[in-house]
Amino acid sequence: MKMLRSIFAAGAVAAFGLTGTVATAQEWPAGPVNVIVAYGAGGGTDRLSRVLTEYFAAEAGQPFVVQNKPGAGGTIGANEAAKSDPDGNTIYMMAAGHTIAAAVYADLPYDAVEDFAGITQIAELPFVFVVRPDTEISSISELVAAAQADPGALTFASVGVGSTQHFVGELLTSTADIDMLHIPYQKTPEALAALLSGEVDVLVEVIGTMLGQVQSGDVKALAVTTGTRHPALPDVATVSEAGYDYEVAGWYGISFPAGTPETVVNAANALISEVVESEEVTNRLLEQGLVVRTGTPAEFQSFLGDQVATWSSVREQAGIEQR
Repeated sequence: MKMLRSIFAAGAVAAFGLTGTVATAQEWPAGPVNVIVAYGAGGGTDRLSRVLTEYFAAEAGQPFVVQNKPGAGGTIGANEAAKSDPDGNTIYMMAAGHTIAAAVYADLPYDAVEDFAGITQIAELPFVFVVRPDTEISSISELVAAAQADPGALTFASVGVGSTQHFVGELLTSTADIDMLHIPYQKTPEALAALLSGEVDVLVEVIGTMLGQVQSGDVKALAVTTGTRHPALPDVATVSEAGYDYEVAGWYGISFPAGTPETVVNAANALISEVVESEEVTNRLLEQGLVVRTGTPAEFQSFLGDQVATWSSVREQAGIEQR
């Protein structure tokens, strides 16, 4: 599929020469689509949304309008998405924080799974464990050994209590049965500065954010968190390669509010999946560290339930109180 901006400028959907896609576009969308993003402008979810909606609009011949609804860990935007009319005119750009919030917050005004009709996962975003380049620890196995030798002495940084990065780190401690102290920071630059100054021993962060630092040698990558190595860091092992049953990633996906007709959900899945799986979009996302992962609506809905269960278990094991 050729996703070319020149075609978008021409405004002629038929020019794509994709009979199946044009048929899908006639089924969905029937008009402008509101895209709810539960985080502020400039963040990862917002940037991805603006890239994708450009292609969605070109393919469908309808405008896609991003609406930022930040606050309360993404729950304000999620609640608005859940309460939207299930008419196919509103989609919700989900991120991993959506299911983390379901584990962290005790009394959400919506159900993180049942109040949404998943369309498809879009991509996964691996995390990476990094250390200072001068440390003797060079692998997850060595990190675990050091933590076992002196329980509670090692520290790991994240961008806040209850953040996805925090939970990814806690999942490692429970999986490897080690004790590391979590040190939260407000932003990645602060956490990175703490690592480089020696205030903390390990930093857990998304691979897209740390890719430049790893490639330049400013930090040393111990492992990525996905089941397979990342294309941009082929020499960095996975945690599972060290023998642990551990596989986790940040992710993005798109959903309707629950009650949206199945025919609309399926039509949206077909259009969105074809766009995201195109070579141009796949390569553009990879530049941000994102690996395309699509699937059926049923698969994504099941994935949401599994994610909530996983993070709820991590929260309980780590002794993190619900808010």
